[in-house]
This record gives sequence, structure tokens and C-alpha cells, in this order.
Amino acid sequence: MIKNDIVLAIEKKTDFNAARSLEIVEAILEALKEALTASHKVEIRGFGSFKVVAKKTGYGRDIRRQKQIHITQGKRIKFRCGQELKSLGPKAQ
Repeated sequence: MIKNDIVLAIEKKTDFNAARSLEIVEAILEALKEALTASHKVEIRGFGSFKVVAKKTGYGRDIRRQKQIHITQGKRIKFRCGQELKSLGPKAQ
């Protein structure tokens, strides 16, 4: 699913037109970006939560050149699925 699919889904479920639906999606994504950039946790009940976690420094392997490379410290976004969404997903086998 891409952003345009989300806009179309909002348009179908509400009485908003495509332009208004796009504004809503853009506003939500912008708010998520701002919160995560400021290292805040974002929790959407029933869906899941996003949080910024530190990534450790370490070493990896460049398989093309067969050399060891240094991986610098950084941050990444971690998503944890909510209980309601988890119960709707595919079952583990």
C-alpha cells in the first residue's frame, strides 16, 4: 500500500474529496516525522508504537570486496505492533 492508496481509502470512507484526504494524510505523516525527529515515542492505540532507538557501533563485512567495514553509531526507528493489529495479522506456523 502506498500513500495514494491511503488517500483513496480515506476518500471512500469519508465525504472528503481527494485534495482534502491528501491534506489529512500529509498532516499525519508530518506530525509523525516531527515527533520521531525529536526522539519522542509515538503510540497509536490498537495499531502500534514507534520509537527511536540507538544503534551501536560495530563491524560488518563488505562481501564484494571481502573487507571488514566500520559501522558508525546512529539511530533507527523501531515499530512494535499493537495487540489489536497483531490479532488481525497472519498466524505463525
